[in-house]
Amino acid sequence: MRENALCVFVAGASSAAMAWLGLYGFAWTDYETEARPSFEAIAHGHVTEFLRLVPAYGGSLVERAPFALLPGLWGGGELAVYRMVALPCLAAAAMLGVYLVHRMRREARSKLARAVTLGLCVANPLVLLALELGHPEEILGAGLCVAAVLLASRDRPLLAALALGLAVANKEWALLAVGPSMLALPRGRRMLLLLAAGAVAGAVLAPLALVSSGSFVAGARGIAAPSATIFQPWQIWWFVGHHGALVHGMYGVPKPGYRTGPAWAGAVSHPLILLTGALLTVALWLRRRKHIDLPPALGERDALLALALLLLARCMLDTWDTVYYLLPFVFALLAWETRRFPERPPVLALSCTALAWIGFKWLPAHASADIQAAFFLAWTLPLAGALAFALYAPADGLVDERKLLRQARKPFVPAIADHR
Repeated sequence: MRENALCVFVAGASSAAMAWLGLYGFAWTDYETEARPSFEAIAHGHVTEFLRLVPAYGGSLVERAPFALLPGLWGGGELAVYRMVALPCLAAAAMLGVYLVHRMRREARSKLARAVTLGLCVANPLVLLALELGHPEEILGAGLCVAAVLLASRDRPLLAALALGLAVANKEWALLAVGPSMLALPRGRRMLLLLAAGAVAGAVLAPLALVSSGSFVAGARGIAAPSATIFQPWQIWWFVGHHGALVHGMYGVPKPGYRTGPAWAGAVSHPLILLTGALLTVALWLRRRKHIDLPPALGERDALLALALLLLARCMLDTWDTVYYLLPFVFALLAWETRRFPERPPVLALSCTALAWIGFKWLPAHASADIQAAFFLAWTLPLAGALAFALYAPADGLVDERKLLRQARKPFVPAIADHR
């Protein structure tokens, strides 16, 4: 406790500051139109109404529902409920930062490296933007996914399953963490992780599925096969769209220069994200089977790198991509970088945060949507390629088992021929 007291205090103070800056009000945010009716219902004790009104990410609301009841203890109103349900999300980021700094301190890492790591978790501008837009659940999912991979790397299948199941129930994109978490475990424990995580997610989502007339089922179907009405510049499909009539966003806000996406792009983007995650995971599994010098389980660094790559691919392939979608990727990249480059601060995660803020926050006020899309692709495509190369490129000294067997058979062929 003495060792981590200062770090815990700084993380708590920074989280409180982020809450003060980002949770000033919910007007004109997604919280007002999507989550507010449900949380108001549960705050007044109407459980069935709460389940009926939840949006597509209703599992996150179920997980945070107890915090919506706390303002009733002191007579807090709607604003107090709005702030309290964001508390576990900020706590998840703070706990991840304290854990990473704790490990770095034990490895005698520099104070600068530890300060940057903690700052990227608890004072990240992407966290602030997620709060302002009414999506703190993205912070919670990011912390849970990274925690699942870290716990699996330490051979804690049940704890990893708990974190993974809560992450999947929180938001469906967390399915991308299933592959890295499973590969980080020994072979005999992977099915245990899968079954336990499925049980946890099922327990959270079961009440929502039972209320079949609610918006949760319809919203989940819409996410599985989204339409092309939401077509953001920050994804690889942008330039296949076409300029036509003026595009209007939420609340009828005009978006000059925006393209209209083809129907097929919206239909394939979300299924393609899951397919890409499955293919990359299978490729990584086959690569480890091929080389006898590699242990069957992924190391912690490779598992975190795989998670970061999959979360970046999610942002690039999703036609709905927005600023807080990059937050889980930044958290996974940060956790990997602190393990991969112990000699320096996590400059890659810091640079990605800065580039994301420039592309999503500063550039829209100074450049066209096409330039925003080009800027996004200019740094995400090379970065994805570099991460993929670091994950899949053959390392020195690896032995191909099939090649070894072929070489082992060769000396016997001429020996038999000479004998004959």
